[in-house]
Amino acid sequence: MRLCREWLTLRLCFTTAGLRADLESKLFGQHIASRIILKAVSGFMNDGNSEKPLVLSLHGWTGTGKSFASKLIAENIYKEGMGSSFVHLFISTHHFPHQSQIETYESQLRQWIKGNVTNCAQSMFIFDEMDKMHPGLIDSVKSFLDYYDKLDGVSFQKAIFIFLSNAGGDRIAETVLDFWKVGQEREEIELKDLETALSLSAFNTKSGMWHSSLIEQNMVDFFIPFLPLDYQHVIQCVLAQMKAKNRQPNPGVAHKLARDLDYFPKFERVFSVRGCKTIAKRLDFYT
Repeated sequence: MRLCREWLTLRLCFTTAGLRADLESKLFGQHIASRIILKAVSGFMNDGNSEKPLVLSLHGWTGTGKSFASKLIAENIYKEGMGSSFVHLFISTHHFPHQSQIETYESQLRQWIKGNVTNCAQSMFIFDEMDKMHPGLIDSVKSFLDYYDKLDGVSFQKAIFIFLSNAGGDRIAETVLDFWKVGQEREEIELKDLETALSLSAFNTKSGMWHSSLIEQNMVDFFIPFLPLDYQHVIQCVLAQMKAKNRQPNPGVAHKLARDLDYFPKFERVFSVRGCKTIAKRLDFYT
């Protein structure tokens, strides 16, 4: 099995400090996700003898940063980030739309993953919209995530699998709201407050991981919660988007845009309903 030329060059360039800096400066309001992603990815990257692929499951409402976090991971590992030929994105409603063709999808998915890992052991696979995936499909790749040295001559131990899902988002929001109601800071929420609930939610929700062997047999290394964003986090998102578009950061515009978004609870307006999802599109209207 050949090692990717890009990986051989860049693995030496990957640093925990680089990933930490990106997570701290670009991923807003996600203290749990930032900490777990940093430890999990850095530990995996620095481990020359991993016994299985790294498998992460990111959960939370739309706009909380799940896709953005996976993008940051890719950018810290591969020179071309999400544009790398070694990063593969699957979107459930696009790549696997028809329930009647699930057997075909299973075969294609196994062949696609095996072929790409054969070509590059250090491949990354991102599965978006897991909550919309047909139940049972993801179990077709279970053997690739397990503790095997090789399967049919191919080792999957250096690959990374990331699942993105809205499943469990309501449970996360309830926990954050409960902390807020009793006057506790969101930073006091820990992984242990949510991880078990997330795995159970994914397992019992009739979607991509419904009754999945990936959960039953502990193939997922971490279930990572993404918390609802509050007003100040939305402001940070707007200012960051201005910077990304090479515009002068304008706090006045940022506050005006943020005020016009929907928040919950309805009267207290504490947490953004859509997170930072619509900010990029809305920004042109406000500037």
